[in-house]
Amino acid sequence: MAKRDYYEVLGVSKTATDDEIKKAYRKIAIKYHPDKNPGDKEAEEKFKEAAEAYDVLHDANKRQQYDQFGFDAPGGGSGFGGFGGGGSFSMDDIFSMFGDVFGGHGGGFGGFEGFGGGGQRQKPQYRGADLRIKVNLTLQEIATGVTKKFKVKKYVQCQYCHGTGAEGGSGSETCPTCHGSGVVTRTVRTMLGMMQTQSECPTCNGEGTIIKNKCKECGGSGIVKGEEVVEIKIPAGVAEGMVVNVPGKGNAGQHNGVNGNIQVYITEEPNDTFVRDGNDVIYNLLLDFPTAVLGGTVEVPTIDDGKVKIKIEAGTQPGKTLRLRGKGLPSVQGYGNGTGDLVVNISVYIPKELSSSEKKAIESFRDSDNFKGDKETKKSIFDRFKNYFN
Repeated sequence: MAKRDYYEVLGVSKTATDDEIKKAYRKIAIKYHPDKNPGDKEAEEKFKEAAEAYDVLHDANKRQQYDQFGFDAPGGGSGFGGFGGGGSFSMDDIFSMFGDVFGGHGGGFGGFEGFGGGGQRQKPQYRGADLRIKVNLTLQEIATGVTKKFKVKKYVQCQYCHGTGAEGGSGSETCPTCHGSGVVTRTVRTMLGMMQTQSECPTCNGEGTIIKNKCKECGGSGIVKGEEVVEIKIPAGVAEGMVVNVPGKGNAGQHNGVNGNIQVYITEEPNDTFVRDGNDVIYNLLLDFPTAVLGGTVEVPTIDDGKVKIKIEAGTQPGKTLRLRGKGLPSVQGYGNGTGDLVVNISVYIPKELSSSEKKAIESFRDSDNFKGDKETKKSIFDRFKNYFN
């Protein structure tokens, strides 16, 4: 299948700002997230496609080359198979990028880090794999932020060898195959003449050293299975599908390498009182008939478990909304400003049963013009009705 234009994938214009690109990607990533679409291959492909597009467009240099050359940009095979390159992203690669989109800074998912610039090779350093945790939050926890504790099973540093992988402090020695360089060089004859190729040393796996006496506890890796109680602070204003990145709390890296991260996937518990709409929260107020007609003062709940009084004007119609500024959810850091509103949607309760005296009272109003809808009210109701189909 032909690759789609990256701007089209994210649904943004070619003049979109970095913030617009980030918000567009976040929206798509939440919609097609594997945890929300288990077993859906089409959703998974859209999730990967959006990640590839974001990887290119959020990077100024890659974006400039893409704008100029499209998928044929020179050096375009990097990233998530971006620029039409031959590589492809794993799901772990994509989740490691979530730190950039949803707060924090993601990293790689296990393996080596490190070839230095200028062609000079540095000793590689192992990096522990990232962990993913799902946490379900109430609306009240989202409004204030919350600290959660988790008991996490993961790889931790071997206490017997202190992470070195060597038995009894014996340490390591220079690799006899590569003599400490971490690479092996082969000279081959080709039709163009003699050529040299370099590859990772198979004996030391690129480290340049080997452990002669491996630790019996960890088998020479420097890490063992363990568990840790991790305290994670979740900021106020997070939303379903966001990922909170916790640096350095993932799996330990081999041979005293770099620890991975923990990525906390946010889900929201349904709320019986409010409906969330971005940073706004919506409350449906069921108003009694006399108050709707005569007006008055009523109390409505707020998300901080408090109450606030609002004034109801005489003749209030069903469907009217009142907006209480600043009574909604705060913006999570880096996404928008300020606090949302509490939107009160008014419904009017019509009694199902009446006493004889109540029926008689209502009957007396049947022919009153005041109890018949005026043109303005009829038009307002009809306009709202039409909006349901638009």
